[in-house]
Amino acid sequence: MTEFRTKPHIRRHADGSATVEHRVTNMQQAKAVSAMVAVPNFTSFFGFITESFAGAWQQNALLANPRDLLAYPPIYACVSLIAGDVAKLFLRLTAETADGIWLERAVASNTPYLIPLRKPNGYQNRYQFILAWMVSRLLYGNTYVLKERDNRGMVSAMHVLDPHLVMPLVTPEGHVFYRLTRDWLAGIDEGGIVVPASEMMHDRITPFWHPLVGVGPLYAAAMAGTQGINIQQNSSKFFANMSRPSGILIAPGAISKEQMTAIKDAWDANYGSGNMGKTAVLGDGMKYEPMATAAADAQLTEQLNLSAISVAMAFHVPPYKLGLQSDVKFRNMEQMDVDYYKQCLQTHIESIESTLDEGLELTLSSVPYRTEFDLSGLFRMDPLARAQANAAAVQASYLAPNEARAAEDLPPVPGGDEPLSQQQYYPLSALKDRPTPGLTPPTPTQPVPAEPVATPPAKSVDYSTVVTLLKRAGPPRLKVVNG
Repeated sequence: MTEFRTKPHIRRHADGSATVEHRVTNMQQAKAVSAMVAVPNFTSFFGFITESFAGAWQQNALLANPRDLLAYPPIYACVSLIAGDVAKLFLRLTAETADGIWLERAVASNTPYLIPLRKPNGYQNRYQFILAWMVSRLLYGNTYVLKERDNRGMVSAMHVLDPHLVMPLVTPEGHVFYRLTRDWLAGIDEGGIVVPASEMMHDRITPFWHPLVGVGPLYAAAMAGTQGINIQQNSSKFFANMSRPSGILIAPGAISKEQMTAIKDAWDANYGSGNMGKTAVLGDGMKYEPMATAAADAQLTEQLNLSAISVAMAFHVPPYKLGLQSDVKFRNMEQMDVDYYKQCLQTHIESIESTLDEGLELTLSSVPYRTEFDLSGLFRMDPLARAQANAAAVQASYLAPNEARAAEDLPPVPGGDEPLSQQQYYPLSALKDRPTPGLTPPTPTQPVPAEPVATPPAKSVDYSTVVTLLKRAGPPRLKVVNG
C-alpha cells in the first residue's frame, strides 16, 4: 500500500459534493499516485482540435502548423506583443486589510506564497515564466503548469509544460487527471505519470466544445495565416524570377511531343533559374506569352493586408498596434493603451490571476491573499502628464504627497503621509442648512413690545393764586333749572 507524507485534501464543490485529491510532494509520490489511478476507464477530449477548421480534411485544405504560422509576421507580432506585454507587468501578492483594501505591504515578508511568485523554478525567472505561459495559451489555447510542493505541502515551484506532452483525462465518476509524458525540466522521465487535477494549473482560453479543451486564437487565424504565407512565397518566387511571370511558348504549327519536350528542356536550361535575364532568340514563328497574373492584377497588397487584419481580429489586437491602421482617433497614447488593454490584454491577465489564486491555494489561507498584475507598467505616460495627474490627485485629496512621490520612485518627506485639503471645505451635512450664496437671509419677525404710556408728573398747587382768582370772579350766579 502506498503511503503519503501529506494527508489527502478534501475539496468541496458548489453542489455540496466533495472529492478527495492527493497532494504529492515529490516525483516519487506522483508516480505512486499515477500507479493507483492509471486505469483504462479514462476519456480524453484532446482530439477536438485536430482540424484547423471544420471540414478541413474533406476539402483537402492543408493549413500550416503553429511552427510554420509563426513565420507569418502578423501572427508572430500578435503572439510576441501580447505575451511580452503581459510578462513585463510585475506580479504582486496582496493581502486584504481590515478596511477591505488589498495592499502589497500588508503581506507578511516570510509567507511561503511568495516563493514560487518570485522564482517560479530553477531555470526561469518571473518574466520568462509568464512569457512561456502566454505563448502556450496563445498558440495552443491551453497552458499546463505542474506544481511542485515542499515537505509542508506548499507550492514551491511551477513548471510550464509542453501542451503536446499533456493529455486531460476524465474518469467515469467525473474526476479529472492529466497524463504527462517525458519532460526533463519538470523531472518527468520516459515512463510518464498521471497526476490529479490538484497538482496542475490548467489555464485555457474559451472552451468551445469541452470545459477542459481551450481553443486559442491561432485556430481562427490559421486560414488567414496560411493565405498570407502563400502570398509571400509566391511573391518571393515572382521577384526571384526578376519580376517576370511564367509563360508558354507558342509554335505556329503542330509539333510532336518529343519536340515539345526538347524545346521546354532547352528553354529551362538556357533561361531558367540562374540564367534569367538573358536574351532569348525564337525562330520558326514561335512566340512567348506570359501566363501568371501580375502582382498588380492579383491585388497582392490588398489581399496581404486583409489577411493581416484577419489575424489581428482573431487575437483581438487593435490594427494600429501592428501598423495596419493610420487614421487612429485617439487624443494621446494613454487612450490607445487603455483601449488595447480593454479589448486584448484584460482577459488574459484576469485568467492568469484567477488560475494562480486557485493553484497556489491562496483562498485556503487564514489571511485573504490574491495575486495582481501591476498595470502601471503598461500605462506609461510622459513625465509632464504624470506630473499633472499626480498634482490633480494630491489637490483633490485623492493621494497623499508621499504616495505621489512613491509612484515616481522618490523618497517620502516629513508630513506627507496624509492627504491634504483646504480649510474652506465643509462636509455636505454642514452645508445643507446654509442659505444659497448671493441671497440676503430674511430677518426673523418678532413681536414688538408695547411702549409704556408715560404718566405726567403731578403739578404742585399754588393756593394764593387760587384765592386771587376767586375774588375776581364776583358773586356766584345760580341758574334755576325747571324753576
